[in-house]
Parts: sequence; C-alpha cells; structure tokens
Amino acid sequence: MAMKFDPFQELDRMAQALRGEGTLRGMPMDLYRQGDHYVLAADLPGIDPGSIDVDIDGQLLTIRAQRTLHGAEGVKWLTRERESGSFLRQLNLGQGLDTEKISASYENGVLSVTIPVGERAKPRKIAVQAGEARDAEAHEAVSA
Repeated sequence: MAMKFDPFQELDRMAQALRGEGTLRGMPMDLYRQGDHYVLAADLPGIDPGSIDVDIDGQLLTIRAQRTLHGAEGVKWLTRERESGSFLRQLNLGQGLDTEKISASYENGVLSVTIPVGERAKPRKIAVQAGEARDAEAHEAVSA
C-alpha cells in the first residue's frame, strides 16, 4: 500500500500545534452573488449535520462544526489524513444585507448559506426628468 508523506504539511501541523492553533480548523469555501442574494458554500465532508452551528451576531457570521472520526477498537492506523475536531469560519458581513432572512442547508458534505441583499442595497432605476418637466415641477413647488 502506497502512502503519501508531505514533510511540509507535517511541519505546518507541528507549528500549528505549538501555536495552539490545532484545535480549530478552517473550512474551504466559495462565495458568490446570484441575483438578489449571496451564496456561501463551505466544504464540510463527513460532518454530522447536528453538529453544525451557524449564527449571526451583528454583522459577524460564524460557522462551527464538529467532526469525530470513529475507529474500531484495536485498530492500528497506517495513515490518518482526515482531520477530526472543531472547524470554525467567521465572516464580517457588510452593510446592506438582510441578516434576518439568512438561511442554511447541508447536502452532500457542503453547507450552503444564503444571504439576501437588503431592499435598500438593491440596484434601482432613477427616473431622469427632462429640463422642461423639471422646470415645471420647480415652478409648481414655488407657487404652492
């Protein structure tokens, strides 16, 4: 059985453990806008959906998840590359989003968070008045 060994990955893991960063891990994600909402897609394969926690505090969106790897008793691991433990991702959301209507779903190892754009931040058309119409409105406002 061939095993892959990456010395740089091992050094990185050791450095994280020494800095105390080994307990919370990041999660790869994509973020895009589709129409009137943003979609965040985060990879969380093998996560129990009951362990996923998505919350919003002001403009801070926090995603937490827990992965527990189970092995049979008496197993001698040859390689163990899948990480277990806690995963965390925090995003500072900008203004103009409707944080009251954020929704989330988990399917096939991907957490999808939908963040709607607020009504005030949506693009809108501004009516342009011609010079004569504008002058007539101004004259009516002064006369009143």
